[in-house]
Amino acid sequence: MLRVLLVTDTDKPIGDLRDALARLGYDMLAETATPEALHRVVQSERPDVIIIDTESPSRDTLEQLSVMNAAAPRPVLMFSPDANQQLIRDAVGAGVTAYLVEGLATERLAPILEVALARFAQESQLRERLAQAENELAERKLIDRAKRLLMDQQKMTENAAYATLRKRAMNQGVKLAEIARQLIAAAESSQ
Repeated sequence: MLRVLLVTDTDKPIGDLRDALARLGYDMLAETATPEALHRVVQSERPDVIIIDTESPSRDTLEQLSVMNAAAPRPVLMFSPDANQQLIRDAVGAGVTAYLVEGLATERLAPILEVALARFAQESQLRERLAQAENELAERKLIDRAKRLLMDQQKMTENAAYATLRKRAMNQGVKLAEIARQLIAAAESSQ
């Protein structure tokens, strides 16, 4: 059962939305947050999905979303009558998964939530793969730099430098990148 946090910056009651989501089987968090409290409430309540009802997302709201998205990304649905294209792009850039301009028809909630969840899961996988690729590239650069150090200092060939790094890694039971990091740190401290 997904835990849903409602966020609003409007005066209109959102009890109907809360009731509709509860009827669909979602676990509704008791607190309805304001955009300013979003990050704090997400940290304390740990919702699975966030639904924001707004007249027009303010810069403060988008900033709070960016902070939350960096620290604890979650699927975010935003409902707003404001169809300004730049505002929509800004909202998506801040972490909004789905931005809906039309009214909040309760019969459309379940499919909209499912699409947002699927899209968020896909984006999460892409983020993980990107982070892994960036980490591998950074490790590769460290290893290459350490090989160059060995080649320059000990007049080794590239293959011999790599074999030396690999042997040290195996002997110490650590990753090759860690040995490269140690070698680079030692070289920098001796300068």
